[in-house]
Amino acid sequence: MEVLPHQGVSLVSLTRGLMGMLVLILIAYTFSNDRKNISWKTVGIGLLIQVVIAISVIKISSVKSFFEHISGFFVNILDYTQAGTQMLLGEFASVDKYGFIFIFQALPIIIFFSAITSLLYYFGIIQKVVIGLAWGLRKLLGISGAESLAVAGNIFLGQTEAPLLIKAYLAKMTRSELFLVMVGGMATVAGSVMGAYIGFLGGEDPAQRMEFAKSLLAASVMAAPGSVVISKIVFPQKNKIPELIIIPNDGVGNNFLNAISNGTSEGVKMAVNVGAMLLVFISLIALLNGVFSGIGETTGLNTWVVQNTPYSSFSIEFVMGYLFAPLMWLIGVAAEDMALMGQLLGIKIVASEFVGYVQLVDLKNANSTLHFGYQKSVIMATYMLCGFANFASIGIQIGGIGILAPSQRKNLSELGLKAMVAGSIVSLMSATIAGAILG
Repeated sequence: MEVLPHQGVSLVSLTRGLMGMLVLILIAYTFSNDRKNISWKTVGIGLLIQVVIAISVIKISSVKSFFEHISGFFVNILDYTQAGTQMLLGEFASVDKYGFIFIFQALPIIIFFSAITSLLYYFGIIQKVVIGLAWGLRKLLGISGAESLAVAGNIFLGQTEAPLLIKAYLAKMTRSELFLVMVGGMATVAGSVMGAYIGFLGGEDPAQRMEFAKSLLAASVMAAPGSVVISKIVFPQKNKIPELIIIPNDGVGNNFLNAISNGTSEGVKMAVNVGAMLLVFISLIALLNGVFSGIGETTGLNTWVVQNTPYSSFSIEFVMGYLFAPLMWLIGVAAEDMALMGQLLGIKIVASEFVGYVQLVDLKNANSTLHFGYQKSVIMATYMLCGFANFASIGIQIGGIGILAPSQRKNLSELGLKAMVAGSIVSLMSATIAGAILG
């Protein structure tokens, strides 16, 4: 079956999108610890910023062109990475000859992106961009300087890297401020892994690479105001710390060569971690599916699943898919695709967004046995998966941020699960808004 293109904005898509946004706000409101002090002005402005960003990226030519230029940087990096990979692996790096081999094509991108990020940080480029974005967030949304800096930093940096920008302020942060830092980390992805996503989602097709790069970049930018919106519903702001803040240069390196070296070392650690994580989680999912299939065979569930659903057997994807299917429909996903979208959300939360994107590669392919029926669903899935919100990230944040501010470990532990839920809502909000505009 052919994957149908999106039809453009319509009254139906806008209505579905508005309904989805209200449902997500209601879920966040349910988790709120202080509903009386929610600043609905902040919520409204934050949502408006998200909508404006989405409309601009998808519909306005000049903004589309700007995002395409930035996306082009990420796409070009993929080609430059290939030169180093080719030198190390020779013909084994050839996609045409051996196909897409994850460890050869995706993981080197993480290493090179990490080195480039470190170099840009050394020269102060990232800091300038982050400070500019942080200033805008602080003025528009009324959050403290340290909060805005961490949230803006998360657009480019990982969930344990961005808090380094505000290391000196972490120990004095209130639970509301700390929660926003955690949600910002959960709702975004690091620039280094974004390159890997673009690589295996877009394959060798330049147009596909550019499209996914633009979607991922837009999702990451939208997550900044989205994180403020959702976190300030769950934990409303009461106190503020001083607005004037300075970004430290700790750990960047004494010179640009040292910065490249440090970035490369961090990239290697991240690549090994990603590879190991994927091996374990995908193997674990296969193991669970073996157990589920056995249960299905014994009980007759397999036959029922085959006859009544797009799935070939009783599996963890089936369970996750239909568990979250109602929510997917509420945010604007077509009925034909809602189980597959629910599957991706469940896999992302239980395993990781990386595993989710690996599954998306197959689900976006019309030649796959199981695939999306609408291109809109593919784009919405790209937005929805763009975030670190999963159970493993709770431990990562407790460990990573806890080292920087030992006095906050108790708060980090208590807020971890809510931060994961809030981060998931942020990504779903971005997907909902994008889906409404795509139609």
